[in-house]
Amino acid sequence: METTQKKAPVFTLNLVESGVAKPGERSDEVVIGVGPAFDKYQHKTLIDMPHKAIIKELVAGVEEEGLHARVVRILRTSDVSFMAWDAANLSGSGIGIGIQSKGTTVIHQRDLLPLSNLELFSQAPLLTLETYRQIGKNAARYARKESPSPVPVVNDQMVRPKFMAKAALFHIKETKHVVADAKPVTLNIEITREEA
Repeated sequence: METTQKKAPVFTLNLVESGVAKPGERSDEVVIGVGPAFDKYQHKTLIDMPHKAIIKELVAGVEEEGLHARVVRILRTSDVSFMAWDAANLSGSGIGIGIQSKGTTVIHQRDLLPLSNLELFSQAPLLTLETYRQIGKNAARYARKESPSPVPVVNDQMVRPKFMAKAALFHIKETKHVVADAKPVTLNIEITREEA
């Protein structure tokens, strides 16, 4: 007798551009602003972490706290602080997350100055998927007007010299796709199911 094993389906997350992003009206949302090249021209971080996996974790973190996540592409800058600030200004709650293609991430609040922020995660090579989920959770807590403890991060002084050249190349490539004065673009998350 021959037995056949049914394989589990494979789900793929895709980010699909769908027009100019508008300011939100929902007080229960966190806007995630990705860089111009994020998952479009570059698909992995400095440590080869897939961008799609990061978006999945950020959104999951926000949703686990009972809030709504919205994703936009920030085209006018490659500076992560300004990406996060733009995201915060689009967010109905006033809280946004910015993330560069290399993985550097910021949680921002609308009424702060662009180069001030709530939390900065500058050592991208040390960020894990669990860290990104925690970043999403903390952003949601800020949106609920809470004062969460900062997301714990590992600090390694050797990361900067080890990844400096690669980080510079990532930033140059991201900056090539900046469009001055461009409006942010809404990114819809689409999940496709494929039978394995």
